[in-house]
Amino acid sequence: MLKRRRYKQSKTLKERLADEAARLREEAQSLAPGRRREILLRRARQDETAMQIESWLHSPGLRAPT
Repeated sequence: MLKRRRYKQSKTLKERLADEAARLREEAQSLAPGRRREILLRRARQDETAMQIESWLHSPGLRAPT
């Protein structure tokens, strides 16, 4: 049986997603309009959406069903 490698993240998920989205947008700006640029922008939007969902899930307004 393989042992799972554990890795302690130094940044929060939100920080990692924000960094990745910024990096993808920066890379997309350096490209000419085309398929590769659209793919990078789509991935950046997906990261931003994931940040919003993560915020909603950890908001104090959510309560466990009883």
